[in-house]
Amino acid sequence: MKTIIHTSTLFFSCLFSLAFATASHAASFNCAAAKTVTEHTICDTRSLNDADVKMATTYNIVRHLVPMGTRSIIQDQQIKWLKLRDDCRDSVSCLTDVYKMQQQRLDKYMSRIYQQGPF
Repeated sequence: MKTIIHTSTLFFSCLFSLAFATASHAASFNCAAAKTVTEHTICDTRSLNDADVKMATTYNIVRHLVPMGTRSIIQDQQIKWLKLRDDCRDSVSCLTDVYKMQQQRLDKYMSRIYQQGPF
């Protein structure tokens, strides 16, 4: 009986730790290390958190599949986009719009890759 209680306690402790770790790393950056108001807002808002993960994943895929010249354009656009995103500060509606805009831009690159191939 003591073993069952100990095992159950250990299991639930691990489950809680896993849930907490996942929540702090759900965005494309470590939410536990969030520094700006914008980063905290993204971490605290599930829809923005999801949009951040989707955008970062798409960005990394696109960046690896386009030719070198286009890659530097995409990277420059991402840097400008990050500044635009940070200007939203804690405005959820502004951040939502900015993420949609960037996702649409990256989706256009994905469409070109699907149609023409990566090279």
